Amino acid sequence: MLREFKLPDVGEGLTEAEIVKWHVAPGDTVTVNQTIVEIETAKAVVELPCPFEGKVAELLVAEGQTVEVGTPIISVRTGDAPAAPEPAAPAEQNGQAVKAEQDGTAEKREPVLVGYGVKPGATRRRRRSTAAATAPTPAAPTPAAPAPSRPGRSGVLAKPPVRKLAKDLGIDLSTLTGTGPHGSITRADVEAAAARLRTGQAAPAGAGHPEREERIPVRGVRKATAQAMVASAFTAPHVTEFLQVDVTETMAAVERLRRLPEFAEVRVSPLLLVAKALITAVKRHPMINSTWTDEEIIVKHYVNLGIAAATERGLIVPNIKDADRLSLPELARELNRLVERARAGRCTPAELTGGTITITNVGVFGVDAGTPILNPGEVAILALGQIRDMPWVVDGQLAVRKVTTLALSFDHRVVDGELGSKVLRDVGAMLEDPIRMLAWG
Repeated sequence: MLREFKLPDVGEGLTEAEIVKWHVAPGDTVTVNQTIVEIETAKAVVELPCPFEGKVAELLVAEGQTVEVGTPIISVRTGDAPAAPEPAAPAEQNGQAVKAEQDGTAEKREPVLVGYGVKPGATRRRRRSTAAATAPTPAAPTPAAPAPSRPGRSGVLAKPPVRKLAKDLGIDLSTLTGTGPHGSITRADVEAAAARLRTGQAAPAGAGHPEREERIPVRGVRKATAQAMVASAFTAPHVTEFLQVDVTETMAAVERLRRLPEFAEVRVSPLLLVAKALITAVKRHPMINSTWTDEEIIVKHYVNLGIAAATERGLIVPNIKDADRLSLPELARELNRLVERARAGRCTPAELTGGTITITNVGVFGVDAGTPILNPGEVAILALGQIRDMPWVVDGQLAVRKVTTLALSFDHRVVDGELGSKVLRDVGAMLEDPIRMLAWG
């Protein structure tokens, strides 16, 4: 039986996703819950498990293609038999695979996120019509080997997603020479033709030439981030305050923490103490940890600490749940884990939602300060600049100290200048003298 796996909604009503990487190929044997593909949604890169056991018949969507939820992405030939003793339909008819929904009454499985298995659904497949059930069965048809592409109405070899792309870009497939298997036209062939059309270049003869422009599709995480930032910038009235801080004592405390056995297998950075200082400031000034709605201000007495992370796929802000309840070693481990998962593109939708206040570390890029934009749903974000040696007055004497610049952006509908200043002042004071974290925490 040939069964199709349709792209599921992996959470929060997402409508589409991009196929990032296939982990299987036609002919491979797969088992239930085996990871078969990575997809990128507007929230994160997610691994999808296979809901069937059998042999991969065909990958129905190419890597790099964006498809809507409910679109078949892979077909698997399983060993399931029809529930009723009726003549078997041919595995292939006129080169087209018979859809699994037209066979038998076997139970349909609904795929969910990796690690949560699959859950059975109440929906059962329709029986074939009487005409189909009594139709003569061809003797032992030999299934055709899956080709990389099939000729369509235009008489050229190209997969449906490539044809759609060509149609969207106004490219005539019959004018192209395919570089794919069996001379098929690939996505790259279409995109190259579109680039030549934009720049007025003739089709290359032989070796290719570098294009004058590069067009990067806006989708997935990058598209979602852009929409969120625009909504935040033009909805919440931003105010940003800056504070230069002598963090010499914080840097010394970081070195001492690194030598403690509790931190032996954890990377300790200044960000750890900045996070602890912000969490402590939130306890002292709860209104900074709020959400604005048109009807009310929701003050949250827990801290889901967001850490902005720049990745190859765009900016994401995963958060540490209940960070205010963690000990310092636990907070260090969670920071390490979250940063590693973000860089690897492995954050789940749950890790990317529900944040209450955020830190962005622009110092890692060699930047002193910036004006951070609020993460939607939050009323404050703290930016940490680079830490560098600077001349500083200590006890009336000029000295070289470790200095950084803190920038706090806040939503002026909730946070006025006094509250914003107090929070920034307290964070700065704790970084100048880390002992205050113990006194105020």
